Amino acid sequence: MNLKLLYFASLADRAGRSEETRDSAARTPRELYVEVAAVYGFAFTADRLRVAVNGAFVGWDHALGAGDEVVFLPPVSGG
Repeated sequence: MNLKLLYFASLADRAGRSEETRDSAARTPRELYVEVAAVYGFAFTADRLRVAVNGAFVGWDHALGAGDEVVFLPPVSGG
């Protein structure tokens, strides 16, 4: 199924893009993150990130559907 992925901060830097559309068989955000982390070499484990689907924070085992927008949010620091 086609999914729209958005990346922010260090994830966008590492992926070399802030968004992409990906055809994936992943059924959950966790499976999707494992897939893209392997492609881009993301260092964060899922427990260090937040995930949102279609604009709402969800758990890592949330069921994905075709056309969903998935956002992986890394920890950020600021001052």
